[in-house]
Amino acid sequence: MSSEVKATEVFQGSGNVFADLESEGSGKLYTRAQIRFQVFGILEEKGLKQKAITELLEIKQWEVSHLMNGYFDRFTTDRLLVFLQRLDWKVTIQISPHKSNEPYRAVVLTR
Repeated sequence: MSSEVKATEVFQGSGNVFADLESEGSGKLYTRAQIRFQVFGILEEKGLKQKAITELLEIKQWEVSHLMNGYFDRFTTDRLLVFLQRLDWKVTIQISPHKSNEPYRAVVLTR
């Protein structure tokens, strides 16, 4: 048995794991992931069971399961924004000049 330790290369991420992995459409994937994370957090705060979520968001049970388990790629950005509306959250889109040290897309939840 060898006790040899292999070196691992580590690098600083960009903040967008999809871009770091060179995924196609990384900006869109990152945005959807961030919106889904916000929807998930709101639902968790409410402490709703899956049946109540299906009724509130007007989706099927298997879709709730996908949403709660992180399969955000199954939902369009528009559909995720509709979920926020059904949860009684306002969505504001802010457009501003890009700075070199910031991501092109950002999702911010304000309370």
